[in-house]
Amino acid sequence: MPAASARGRSTATAGLLSIGQVLARLTPDFPALTSSKLRFLEVQGIITPTRTDSGYRKFSAADLERLRLALTLQRDHYLPLSVIRDYLADVDAGREPASPSSVPSIVPAPRRYRRDELLSAAGAAPQLLNDAISTGVIVGADSYTEQTVTLLRALVALDRHGIEPRHMRSLRQSAEREATLIESALSALLRRTDTASRARANELAPELAKRLDEVRAIFVRGAIDRLLS
Repeated sequence: MPAASARGRSTATAGLLSIGQVLARLTPDFPALTSSKLRFLEVQGIITPTRTDSGYRKFSAADLERLRLALTLQRDHYLPLSVIRDYLADVDAGREPASPSSVPSIVPAPRRYRRDELLSAAGAAPQLLNDAISTGVIVGADSYTEQTVTLLRALVALDRHGIEPRHMRSLRQSAEREATLIESALSALLRRTDTASRARANELAPELAKRLDEVRAIFVRGAIDRLLS
């Protein structure tokens, strides 16, 4: 009987995609997409992937197209996730949603920087940006956000002291591990599909991230104090 159940579960997930496969299909069009953002979109109720018994997410072809639509609405029309969620709810219900171009964005269109504008704004040398992209610290794209400008400025300042982009890879990996830790802490809420649980998870995630930042800062200060003592 257990073997039959296992075969049933295997059949149910056959043909579904892992997070890595979803990223491979979507990042050519959405270079800034990461596994952390996929998890965030799940928390926001944009998608509800299937979970295996081991807790791994599996995405259907419909999930993939839903993600593509949501990311397009966000990128091209600057719509907030609450509006995108309502738009998708209309689609799910078979209603004809309002054209995205007719839905006003509640935020102004964020500025995008071309490569030369990014370098100028951050005061960075082209090679530093190349190194940051090749090491995965910055995702290469046709245009960049204000957040990338801030990140590149920080890399410029660190580079003056011999701290190179390649040294930042461990920090990025640490951030991914922290996101996984937060996901684990919120797993009970994330398994539920009701709006209240999703809202609570959305509220708690940044609070947990803030606490982790505080702990990290204390550890770093302690290590520096020992170094200088």
